[in-house]
Amino acid sequence: MRGLLAKPLRPSPAGHLAGALAARTGDETAGPALALAGFAAVGSTSGAAALLACVTVAAAVGGPVLGALLDRARRPGRLLAGALALYATGLGAVLLGLGRLPFGVTALFAVVTGLMGPVLSGGWTAQLPALAAAGRMPRLHGLDALTFSVAALAGPALAGGAALLFGAPAAVVLAAALVAAAVPVALALPAARPPAGGDPGSGGPWAVFRRRPLLRATVTSVGCAAAQGMAAACVPALGARALGAPGRGALLLTVAAAAALAATALHARLGRAVPPGRVLGFGALVQAGAWAVAGTGGPAATVVAFAVAGAAEGPQLTALFAVRHAETPPRLRGRVFTTGAGLKITGFAVGAAVAGAVASRSLPAALFLAATVCAASALPYAARRSRPSVTGTPGSRRTARRR
Repeated sequence: MRGLLAKPLRPSPAGHLAGALAARTGDETAGPALALAGFAAVGSTSGAAALLACVTVAAAVGGPVLGALLDRARRPGRLLAGALALYATGLGAVLLGLGRLPFGVTALFAVVTGLMGPVLSGGWTAQLPALAAAGRMPRLHGLDALTFSVAALAGPALAGGAALLFGAPAAVVLAAALVAAAVPVALALPAARPPAGGDPGSGGPWAVFRRRPLLRATVTSVGCAAAQGMAAACVPALGARALGAPGRGALLLTVAAAAALAATALHARLGRAVPPGRVLGFGALVQAGAWAVAGTGGPAATVVAFAVAGAAEGPQLTALFAVRHAETPPRLRGRVFTTGAGLKITGFAVGAAVAGAVASRSLPAALFLAATVCAASALPYAARRSRPSVTGTPGSRRTARRR
């Protein structure tokens, strides 16, 4: 009896998803919250943008390193909890440094905080197989992707509401509190199972991309993320052109997030028969068409374009998770998910920076660039052959044959 009481409680998949939702909502709240706090403290848009860029661009470095540590950890939940705590603490450090320390020091705090960013997305997803049977994974893929859509919809609204009611610093505090709320769930994750055999291809964080299915999925997802960053950079100008005011451009992102949420929920119920590779490739082409329409269409066409792009993006994320789970050995899952998340975050940041410079000269050119990048990212799926899975589980082998 004493042993049972001393044994840590294992979270259910529902509890795990709730923790992931809290962490991801905190992450989505942190971006606009830091931008608002930076603008309030520095008094310039460039300062706020620089602070946001520092948080996002470091993800490409943090993803592979933290992923490798998660794969090697006997208790990955403790490492995940530590990363969450550091992220929340880093947000507090940035907030305290604004206006009190030189901006360069505060920006360094933001960079260190951003190193933990991929754990809030990929780190959670990589732990799902330890909590559920293989037969439940397709549905959990969809529900896990759904938390991203919910977070993307709720985070900016929470940041804006907190800043409006209590001031910009309160929005940063709220973001940190949401991330910290996920720490107990992470601590309750079970210990990692020892590998059954050798681990070929584990020579380093980037070795996972020697597998063609993973490389294809990564190229497509990062390309689409870069295009989404380009579109996001165009939102103020699109708001002024299509909706009458730059500030109303945020409504376009809300439309996209709501469409992604609805499409992900529908895909979780009906999309099992569609091969993930087709969803990834077709989703990239649909987004390419949407960004092209947004560059030249009128107000109604622009709103519809963002809705269509969001509807394509949601199921794409579910398909990406399915490919990664099916094609990755258990000991490499942390590396694959956090490295992939880091690359997507960085791709989004680079895309936004490039499009910002282009949009200042021509808004349609910036959106056509986003469309071109999306279309190019679909090329890995233009002619592909099915490949056997490497996870060694019967369910994943059947999934690989269907692809």
